[in-house]
Amino acid sequence: MRKINSIIMRAPKRTIFETAANLELWSQILPHYRYIRYLERSPNRNIVVMAATRSGIPISWTSEQIIDPDRFEIHFHHLKAFTKGMRVVWTFQDAPTGVLVEIKHDLAFRVNLLAPIADKIIGDFFIDQIASKTLRCMKSYVEESANKVAA
Repeated sequence: MRKINSIIMRAPKRTIFETAANLELWSQILPHYRYIRYLERSPNRNIVVMAATRSGIPISWTSEQIIDPDRFEIHFHHLKAFTKGMRVVWTFQDAPTGVLVEIKHDLAFRVNLLAPIADKIIGDFFIDQIASKTLRCMKSYVEESANKVAA
């Protein structure tokens, strides 16, 4: 399964990257995130329990976060729950109208026979909706913050 979500954000690339990398901020600026709890913490590597909702349905997972400021990338590796083994990469590319922020989710299902069903439920119903909402809400936050600085 591969899901890709993207959006153009109009704010400095470093600001967008730092906002996305700052998981402490997520539950404050992303209304669908219930909490993020740190199990391990360091400047560029964290183990976290992340919890969100999709249409009122609570979900949570444990993930390793790797922050690569030189490449402007944030990597997540899901360690537990239904999405165990999933790789997620956030990228930030300059574009003519702003910064293209892309989230790629890759998951090889453990039970091949269930892959088509899991793709619809996990991929389309949960991941696609949550990632799209994350990007929209983060866009609003960084663009509003950038406009306050410019004003």
